[in-house]
Amino acid sequence: MSTLKSGISRRTVCTALGASTVAGLVPFGTARAAESASYLFPAPPVLPAFGPIQLAKGRGYFEKAGLEMNFMVGRGGVDVAQQVGAGNATVGGIVADGPILVRGNGVPVKIVCVFGGRGFMQMVVREDSGITKPADLKGKTITVMSYQDTTYYALLGLLASAGLTKADVNIQSAGPTGVWQLVAAGKAAGMAGVPDWIPPVQAENVKVTILQTEDYFPHMAQGIATSDDMIKKRPDLVKKIVGAALRGMKDIIDDPAGAAADFVKFLPSWQGKEGAIKWTFEYYAKNVYTGQKRLGEVDGARLAKLQDFYIDKGIIQNKIAVGDLFTNEFIG
Repeated sequence: MSTLKSGISRRTVCTALGASTVAGLVPFGTARAAESASYLFPAPPVLPAFGPIQLAKGRGYFEKAGLEMNFMVGRGGVDVAQQVGAGNATVGGIVADGPILVRGNGVPVKIVCVFGGRGFMQMVVREDSGITKPADLKGKTITVMSYQDTTYYALLGLLASAGLTKADVNIQSAGPTGVWQLVAAGKAAGMAGVPDWIPPVQAENVKVTILQTEDYFPHMAQGIATSDDMIKKRPDLVKKIVGAALRGMKDIIDDPAGAAADFVKFLPSWQGKEGAIKWTFEYYAKNVYTGQKRLGEVDGARLAKLQDFYIDKGIIQNKIAVGDLFTNEFIG
C-alpha cells in the first residue's frame, strides 16, 4: 500500500469544501431554486470518515433533494455542537454522544441520525508498545486530534473503564495528520483516532493493535446534529439532509470498493491511494456502520447507558433527559 501524504493543504480543503453560492431568482414558470443549507464538519472534510457526506454531495443526493449545500469546517465536535446550537450552521457532524457533553452547558442540540451502531473512536496502539488493554495505557503518550474533539472525550471514557484519568496518560493534541504521524514515528504509543488514520500508520511498516471501544464502554458512532430550533421550525429541511446523507452511508455499506473509487474521483487529493480508501470504507462497513435496526437509528438505551457511564466516572456532572439528546423522526 502506498504511503498517504502527511499533510492536507489549505487549497485541498477549500476544494473539498466545494461551497456553492446561493441560487438566484428564477423566472416565473421555471423550477424553484434549491433550498440553501449548511453543513459544519468537525475536521478537514477530505477525511474518509466523511465518506457518507462526500458521496451524497458527489453523487448528487443533496441536489436531488432540492438542496444547495454550503460546507464549512469547525474545530472539533464540541465546537461544531456549539456552532450548530447557536444557529451558525443548519447541521453539523459530531460523534453521537456530543449532546451529552454540551447540553448541560446550555447548548440546545440533538442527534438526528447516526452513522452506525458501533463506536467511532478506535484505540490504535503500536504492537511494540506492549499495550493489550486500556489499563496498559498508564504512563504512555497517546495522541488525539484535539482536546475539543469528541474522540478525546471517548478516550477519557476508555481510560475511566480501567480506573485511569487523563493525569495517568500523556495526551497530546496533534491535529488531523500529527495524530497518526507521531504514532508512525514512534513518538507516541498510540492514538485515540478514527479508522482513516490506521492505513497511513501501517503504510510506514508499523504493526498496530486495535482496541475496540465496544469491549470496554458504549461509545457512539459519528452522527448529524442540529438545533432544537431547527427541528421545530424546519423539520422538512432536516429530513432532506438526513435522507441524502444516509443514502451515502448505504452506498459504502453496499459497495465499499465502488464508493472508494468515487470518493477519490470527487476528492482528487487521494489519487493513487485508492487502496487505503477502500480498506477504510471496508472497515467502517464491518466495524462501525453495523448494529442498527434501521439505517441511521440512534439507540436511546445505548446513549442512556453511555451518559450514566460519563456521570459515574465524573466526566460530566449533570444528567440530561435522554429524549433531549436525540430524535429518530427524520430517518426512514
